[in-house]
Amino acid sequence: MKNITLPDDKKKFVKEKFSSISGRYDLLNSLLSLQIDRYWRWRTTRLLKKFPDGWVLDLCAGTLPLSLELTRQAANRRVLSVDFCEDMLRAGAKALPTDHRKPRIFPVCGDGEIIPAPTSGFWGCTVAFGVRNLSRTLQGLQEMHRILKPSGKLLILEFSRPTNPIIKPIYSFYLNRVLPAVAGLISGDKEAYQYLASSIAAFYEPEELLALMREAGFATVQRIPLTFGIVSIYIGVKG
Repeated sequence: MKNITLPDDKKKFVKEKFSSISGRYDLLNSLLSLQIDRYWRWRTTRLLKKFPDGWVLDLCAGTLPLSLELTRQAANRRVLSVDFCEDMLRAGAKALPTDHRKPRIFPVCGDGEIIPAPTSGFWGCTVAFGVRNLSRTLQGLQEMHRILKPSGKLLILEFSRPTNPIIKPIYSFYLNRVLPAVAGLISGDKEAYQYLASSIAAFYEPEELLALMREAGFATVQRIPLTFGIVSIYIGVKG
C-alpha cells in the first residue's frame, strides 16, 4: 500500500479508493460486519431522538445508510448528506428507496474540512466511519462544531481497537488478514481494505479523540464503546 504522509495526498488517495469500491460498498459492509453495522447505526441515530424535527448534517455520508436511518426514525427530520466522493453519493442516491425518506435526504458533494453548510444551522451532526479519513482532524471537528446550533449534538461512529485479551488477537487477525483478502476479492481493490486496517491501527486512542473534540469547542464529550470495543460512539455537545 502507498505511504501517505501529506494531508492532500491522503485526501486524494482516500477519494480514489472509495470511488473504486462505491458499487459494492454497502454489500461489503453488511457482509464483513455480519450486518452488525445496522445495529451500530441504529444506536448512533437514537441518540438524536431529542431532535426529531429540523435539519441534521450527515457528514462523510458515503452511500447514505446513516441518512436513511436518520430519516426513518423521525418523520419530520431532513438530512443534508455531505461526502467528498461523488461516486459514493451517486451510488447511494441511485439505491434510495422510493418512500417517505427519499424527499428528505439532500446529497451534496463537499469537503468535511470545509463543510458547505451554514453556521449554527443543524441540531445534529453525524459521522459514520469518516473522521478517520479526514486529513486534518481538528479542522474537521471545528467545522462540525461551527455548523451545530447551541446545544446541538455531534455523534461520531468510528472503529476503535478492542483491549479485551481474548477479543483483541481475533479481531486483529480478522482485520489484517481475512478482511482485506475477502473484500479485495469481491470489490476488486484489495488496497482499499488494506488502508482500512492500517487507518484503524493508526487512529487516535479514545481519550485523544475526546481531547480533540474539547479543543474544537465541544463543552461536553463522552464515549460509548460497542461490540467489545470494536467500534465506539463519540458524543459532543455544543455549549
